[in-house]
Amino acid sequence: MLPKWYPHRYDNLDGDFVARHIAAIAAHGGPEGGPVQAAVVYASVAQGPLPGLIDEEVDHTGPVPTWRYYYRARLTGLPGIDKLLKLLLWLECLRRGRRAVRQHWGGLLPDLVHTHILFRPAVLAWWLKWRHGIPYLITENWTAFHPGNVERLGWLRRWLARWLVREAAAYTPVSEDLRRALAALGGVNAHTVIIPNVVDTALFHPPAEPSARHGLLNVAAFNERAKNLSGLLRTMARLRDLHPGLPGLRLRIAGYGAAEQQMRQLAADLNLLADGTVEFIGKLTSEQVAEEMRRAACFVLFSNYENLPCVLIEAQASGLPAVATRVNGVPELLPDDGMAGILVPPRDEAALAEAIVAVLTAPEGRFSEVALRQRAVERFSYPAVGRAFGEVYRQILGGRLS
Repeated sequence: MLPKWYPHRYDNLDGDFVARHIAAIAAHGGPEGGPVQAAVVYASVAQGPLPGLIDEEVDHTGPVPTWRYYYRARLTGLPGIDKLLKLLLWLECLRRGRRAVRQHWGGLLPDLVHTHILFRPAVLAWWLKWRHGIPYLITENWTAFHPGNVERLGWLRRWLARWLVREAAAYTPVSEDLRRALAALGGVNAHTVIIPNVVDTALFHPPAEPSARHGLLNVAAFNERAKNLSGLLRTMARLRDLHPGLPGLRLRIAGYGAAEQQMRQLAADLNLLADGTVEFIGKLTSEQVAEEMRRAACFVLFSNYENLPCVLIEAQASGLPAVATRVNGVPELLPDDGMAGILVPPRDEAALAEAIVAVLTAPEGRFSEVALRQRAVERFSYPAVGRAFGEVYRQILGGRLS
């Protein structure tokens, strides 16, 4: 496993959706939904001081042996030279990691290299294919390929994305929308399978007493360009003024990121904090997020763009309806039948306000906790996603895993 993003010493939630994919594969990607032998090699620039150029962390405590490497961010102080040197350090980290995995496996080469997120891991996987004949698989989650974002990649990386997808033994985007986005660049692979993100259905589940639900919940990175939290805060102020006393008109915001202080200031300026309409609850563990979802009456996500957001899947596993924007892969989670929630146009604050009122005042039975939960278990649970990847593996390897 070669992930571009993965939980690390500086942020244990960065790339957690990739970690969940890998855990699902390790537990359920083998024959008859059993385990498969896997290992992770991950390298990232250090966000703090290091004792040397490279620092290594080895973790064999879980089901997937993991080698993490961190390399210095600044070597000469000259940006152009440092950029090249960091690439060389990344390659050295991956070389050490591949060697360590082979030693761990008694000298054996892997049957398959599974890369998560373009570009560097897939380039290395292509080289391993050329050098050793090892097939590689690409799983893609990145919103950078969506219209409106893709131009920022530049022509070279767009060409590289197309070529790497074509050269892969298989390609598994997490949404149909992302498949179309790569296809628009020419990134088409004959063996393409949509395999969604994963939810821990043992952790995320409905409350014992459904009547205990109250209020609104948002869980997201404080990335204003993507998440449009300012639009959500303005909508909350609008609702407070138009519908004073509306039951459940309280929003709890969980998360962290670059725009956090900016959003807290906006909420204060709108007088949303003083009267308790909005509360910022900070970075939460997965267990704490699950508790919040069991308490809330509606999950709200007012993003300008998304891929296949894990928080919406977690909400469904918790039996929690959602209001979200009709962008990218979100309609694949909230179908037009309205049973899982309500879709609104992006940046349409009036439509968002109307949808929130509709969910908070919905008659009993409008949203079925049982149906939401069942859909999440069938499509997004660890066993479901792990078995889906296992089937792709067996097709690539011609039954060698059977």
